[in-house]
Amino acid sequence: MPRAFQTPPKVAFLASNSDKAQDALAQITALYPQVSPEEAEVFVVLGGDGFLLETLHSLGEDRRPIYGMNQGTVGFLLNSYREDALFERLMAAVHVNLHPLIMEAETYQGQILTAEAINEVSLLRETRQAAHLRISVDGVVRMQELICDGIILATPAGSTAYNLSAHGPIVPMRARLLALTPISAFRPRRWRGALLPDSVEVSIEVLQPVKRPVSAVADSIEVRDVRKVTIRADLETSFTLLFDPDHQLEERIFQEQFDY
Repeated sequence: MPRAFQTPPKVAFLASNSDKAQDALAQITALYPQVSPEEAEVFVVLGGDGFLLETLHSLGEDRRPIYGMNQGTVGFLLNSYREDALFERLMAAVHVNLHPLIMEAETYQGQILTAEAINEVSLLRETRQAAHLRISVDGVVRMQELICDGIILATPAGSTAYNLSAHGPIVPMRARLLALTPISAFRPRRWRGALLPDSVEVSIEVLQPVKRPVSAVADSIEVRDVRKVTIRADLETSFTLLFDPDHQLEERIFQEQFDY
């Protein structure tokens, strides 16, 4: 993968509200010059995976690269935190382009809302009653009725997050696949999900949206009381994350597959 910068870039620092991240922000900004977010060539983000995803969403169409340093819990999408040689690390970093999922959610009141997801789009039951869902891929009904707590469509980057917790497969970064994984499937009980090309469009209908309400969540953006959700990968645009050469996302996903 190509390196990110040939000369030291202009940096803006962003940090979550946690005490740990704020302490790190104070320490690192005392060591390195920074510019305003408007002038920055790269954002150095201090926090956890959740804050990194929140930052990506808050930047909207701004696709400047992000170099994350872990000041959270898991930090799967971030590099380890070190204060030394920051600009050298940025110049040696490799970039990974992540294509987001585009979710279009229609509520049973008729509203249509769209959102991007870096990790996954999840449909989740809102009450004690199981969701009844119909699944179509590129306009063809592939499952007439799935009775479950919910379902996840995950990107390769997100396949090690909620998808893995729901016993879905880990997807290598270069596989160009999406993981469709049920959450606590009741009928058909033995269905474990599917791997789909990232070129497809997945539509999920809620069969009893009033009696059995379902919410749709794109990363952390929630739409409640949905009737139909359509999801596709946006292969024309991407977010850029920077990783230390010995801490690349692709290698970490490979390691997850052999973690026992």
